[in-house]
Amino acid sequence: MKLLPIFLDIKNKPCLVVGAGPVAARKAELLLRAGASVRVVAKEMGEAMALLQQQSTIEHKARSFEDSDLDQVYTVIAATNDKKLNARVSELAQAKRIPVNVVDNPKLCSFIMPSIIDRDPVQIAISTGGTSPVLARQLRSRLESLVPAAYGDLARLAEQYRDTVKQTFPKVEERRRFWESVLEGPVTEHVFANRGSEARALLDKLVATADPDPDYLGEVYLVGAGPGDPDLLTFKALRLMQKCDVVVYDRLVSEPILDLVRRDAEKIYAGKARAKHSISQENINQLLVRLAKEGKRVLRLKGGDPFVFGRGGEEISELIDENIDFQVVPGITAASGCASYAGIPLTHRDYSQACIFVTGHRKEGGSDLNWDMLSHANQTVVFYMGLGNVQRICDSLKAHGRDPTTPAALIEKGTTPVQKVFIGNLDTLPGIVDSNEVRAPTLIIVGEVVELHKKLHWYKPGEEIK
Repeated sequence: MKLLPIFLDIKNKPCLVVGAGPVAARKAELLLRAGASVRVVAKEMGEAMALLQQQSTIEHKARSFEDSDLDQVYTVIAATNDKKLNARVSELAQAKRIPVNVVDNPKLCSFIMPSIIDRDPVQIAISTGGTSPVLARQLRSRLESLVPAAYGDLARLAEQYRDTVKQTFPKVEERRRFWESVLEGPVTEHVFANRGSEARALLDKLVATADPDPDYLGEVYLVGAGPGDPDLLTFKALRLMQKCDVVVYDRLVSEPILDLVRRDAEKIYAGKARAKHSISQENINQLLVRLAKEGKRVLRLKGGDPFVFGRGGEEISELIDENIDFQVVPGITAASGCASYAGIPLTHRDYSQACIFVTGHRKEGGSDLNWDMLSHANQTVVFYMGLGNVQRICDSLKAHGRDPTTPAALIEKGTTPVQKVFIGNLDTLPGIVDSNEVRAPTLIIVGEVVELHKKLHWYKPGEEIK
């Protein structure tokens, strides 16, 4: 995050606009809508600014900009055609620590004017950091249809009951739970249907009958976060990520995905690396139970899919034994996501008629893999967590009849901007790992379909704009 998004209170505060052309007029109009006292410095008023002055109160100084114009000013916007003048205004304003915006020159700005969705008192500001105002406007136009005007009415209704709810529920957590139930329920539907009196009557009833010391029932959301790309999350996953009180997350959950979790949710790291567990699986199971019994909504966020080598079955088994409510949200498993982003179809009628997912890391004391079955031709075998055993995997497949020249791929950090794909065969794969310092998480794919990577690879993270 390069800029801190904030909302300034400029009501009745003096704000300066240097310039009086069409762009300056648009900026002045925004300042007026926010209640500012607008002062314009320009030798001549443009048509749009003159019309705005007729409709509103604007103080106009019909002369060139002077340094003293910055005295007692709360905010400054430089919107002239003179680049040197704009730079001078910016330098002087920043020396005085006055917020300044220079139109079409982000480098000279101490703040950016965002694209705005106004549902007063609800406001949504969209910014690209000044890099592409047109893109910000396009995003705004898409969001406009998703944010009905009635959200403003809903916010005003909530404001009227804020003090009453605060008296009824002294604890912050209780108030938040109450408002979440209200804003996700019939009250909101009444407001959206323009039935304000019904909404108010129902809200009166909910407040009057509310339990001031409610006993909340906890719940666990077992959510698959996918292989790394946040765009691969499901809608349901995103909804529950914004609803949770606490998140228990794995090592394979990427930072961009974790950033989508509710900001004020407690975060507990429960990652596991080979031979290094921050929390044992048994303790994770008990942690989920304890948090839920405390009345919290617990997000168990796991890389890939919870039921594909994610130990999701072990976790919900414990929840069932303890009578804890839970939901399971599937995610795109690493095999599917990483193979797709590497341009390697897991099945293809000319190369592979079956696909097998295998864990390359055994539970201590567990039996070995069925290498005879895994070594059949015309099938794709995907090894999860197999990087540390790549030599044993390749040797075992060859020992049980798989051709040493069988194509094989390593996909490191698949679907992310730092994805790497290494192509070899059963003979060369261990050497590729050593010579390229391949690191986990890495998926191993063995089978003739790997050859299709040459033609079908489409995701080129190295070419992305940074």
